Amino acid sequence: MQKLVAGIHQFQKTVFREQRQMFRELADGQKPLALFITCSDSRICPSLMMQTEPGELFELRNAGNLIPPYGASQGGEAATIEYAVSVLKVADIIICGHSHCGAMQALLDDASTQSLPAIRSWLSHAESTKRIIRENYGHITEAKARLTATVEENVLVQLENLRTHPSVAAALGRNELKLSGWVYKFDTGEVFEFDAGAGQFTRLTEAAVVET
Repeated sequence: MQKLVAGIHQFQKTVFREQRQMFRELADGQKPLALFITCSDSRICPSLMMQTEPGELFELRNAGNLIPPYGASQGGEAATIEYAVSVLKVADIIICGHSHCGAMQALLDDASTQSLPAIRSWLSHAESTKRIIRENYGHITEAKARLTATVEENVLVQLENLRTHPSVAAALGRNELKLSGWVYKFDTGEVFEFDAGAGQFTRLTEAAVVET
């Protein structure tokens, strides 16, 4: 806690003081570039990863970057998505999974959540991911490769769940919204994006973004 409090004071004395005008403007409202949905994992820092400023990212974070289908949960995910799309008018929604994901590891190991009922219940929103891996990836037995496949498939499953949200479906129908699936690798700093044409995740490059 001492480190966190010291950080606040350092922020107030340096960053805030130097960028006081920007923070004053933020008090008037926000217009984020995208809704960024990712895991609660403390090793992910979206603003550092994408070099964004305050006000540029609207974030939704939970264990496993899960998006329950519309009406399937009483959590805040649906409200956050609806506000981002219908009120803030974001042009992009990105679901970003990551390497070494504890939630996806737990999904593969039923015994690990035996005494964690809340986590087990939450992971039911990734049941399709679990079944896809069990029935379609039997040939992958090496633990790291199996976890990587689970992380990737889960991003795709959650993108499909995202499409069940009325605000998202309507905005997609007007061609006012783009959905993207990413996987971030801690080890290398690389980000991979799902390429529907290639049917696989490919390394995200600056040139690829410019082309789209």
